[in-house]
Amino acid sequence: MKIGVFCSANNGVDADFFQQTEAFGRWAAQQGHVIVFGGVNQGLMECVARAAKSAGGQTIGVVPAIVEATGRTSQYNDVVLTCQNLSDRKQLMLDESDVFVALPGGVGTLDEVFTVAASHTIGYHHKRVILFNMKGFWNATIHMLDDLQERGVVRGQWRDYIQVANTLEELKALTKC
Repeated sequence: MKIGVFCSANNGVDADFFQQTEAFGRWAAQQGHVIVFGGVNQGLMECVARAAKSAGGQTIGVVPAIVEATGRTSQYNDVVLTCQNLSDRKQLMLDESDVFVALPGGVGTLDEVFTVAASHTIGYHHKRVILFNMKGFWNATIHMLDDLQERGVVRGQWRDYIQVANTLEELKALTKC
């Protein structure tokens, strides 16, 4: 399976996030899964790729040309798919991945999660996004989604296309579905 990973490219995030990301990357590689990620050599992006590679896994980095030009492409990419902008990046990641895992991240990660979820609700695909809720990172987002659901503005049930894993064990179980 190809697991698309959305996450932070910042180095200054909680150290526990790096440890849990490393464990996830190693596990994914040990299961024979390919990591499809943003291809950057910083933050949780670099961490998940390095962990997967150290466990014998494969990675596909989807890297905007502007990022390549600044030399921030990860050395742990087996394959680099160059794109022109972030919209292209999301589409390539969607095309290449079977399921998505959202690790802690910022505005870009939110954009990726909601792009995949919105296109699922319309029927473009049936791929799931799993929020890896490390240390409750996604709690505010989950609360917001519940609120939107209660207000009747979410098509269907949001948990049909966005799932939540609070631990690596829960994440492992959800990726088997």
